Amino acid sequence: MPDAAPAEPKHRPGVLTLISSTRYLIIIAVVATLLAATALLLYGAWETLVTLRSVALADGSGPKGAKGMILAFIELTDLFLLATVLYVIAVGLFELFVDDRLDLPLWLEIHDLNDLKDKLIGVIVVVMGVLFLGQVVTWDGQRDLMGYGVGIALVIAALTWFTSQKPKKPAGPA
Repeated sequence: MPDAAPAEPKHRPGVLTLISSTRYLIIIAVVATLLAATALLLYGAWETLVTLRSVALADGSGPKGAKGMILAFIELTDLFLLATVLYVIAVGLFELFVDDRLDLPLWLEIHDLNDLKDKLIGVIVVVMGVLFLGQVVTWDGQRDLMGYGVGIALVIAALTWFTSQKPKKPAGPA
């Protein structure tokens, strides 16, 4: 007498549907993150206009004026990069949990959590570089930038190592 196949566990379809539908709760995070990204973009645009206006009205000649203007634009760039991070998070969460059929450029398509992590780490590295650049531009010769730079370099090195530690996919049949 052949062995009987093990019985499939009996689940109620309603429970499975309910559990499956909870993935749509992530829309709360998507909407909140998009709102935060939009707020940062609008604030950055406003601050850009304010900075341009102050540059146009002030006599910013001399090294201090140039450094101040450069620092202001570096800080604005950092603000826009942070808004970009929030946007990438929102789009990535939407693609992972809700619907992956968004019409996006290939570089922004996210198919799994590793794709989202890689994109975020890439933007974080750029933000850290911009932050360090801001410190270099405003360096007064008194502060120790070496420790700050080494700290950023160590974090970037750790993130680079982390992204390189992808599990090896088994080789398929030859």
